[in-house]
Amino acid sequence: MSRIGKLPIKLPKGVDVKIEPGSIEVKGPKGSLSRVVPASVSVRAEDGALHVSRANDERQNRALHGLMRALIANMVKGVSEGFRKNLEIIGVGYRAAVEGKTLRLDLGYSHPIHYPFPAGIDIKVEKNTLVSIEGIDNELVGQTAAEIRRFRKPEPYKGKGVRYAGEIIRLKVGKKNV
Repeated sequence: MSRIGKLPIKLPKGVDVKIEPGSIEVKGPKGSLSRVVPASVSVRAEDGALHVSRANDERQNRALHGLMRALIANMVKGVSEGFRKNLEIIGVGYRAAVEGKTLRLDLGYSHPIHYPFPAGIDIKVEKNTLVSIEGIDNELVGQTAAEIRRFRKPEPYKGKGVRYAGEIIRLKVGKKNV
């Protein structure tokens, strides 16, 4: 039995779950999310918690069991609390600003980068160098943060670029005069 898959998912107050064959929909104070559930995985609600089980012990079904439990738990957390990723911009002249529903990034190129917000994502900029990405879909928040980081990854000699908050960049030594 999957150690992750067998854990129940507790439903906080204000979160409603609608289970149909082949899909699940979670509604909460921050919004609503839905996901397709494979036929080999079943979800049932009892005693204020969700339980995920699988049809048999085939390799694919064992993998889907823990995966679906984690995805559903993220849906429940997202509609009740939400998710946030923070990015730091490091470098002389590197800055970010929000212009309507577009993030403007000045990252040392000859032109600014305009990144339109995906639907369901809210981006805030503090002190021109701290970018906060918020939303209810964990997958979309992480993908958005990765796309913004990809515009200028931290370089290994001085560490300039866009990095996750708290990310440690191992710097190389570089040339030395002998």
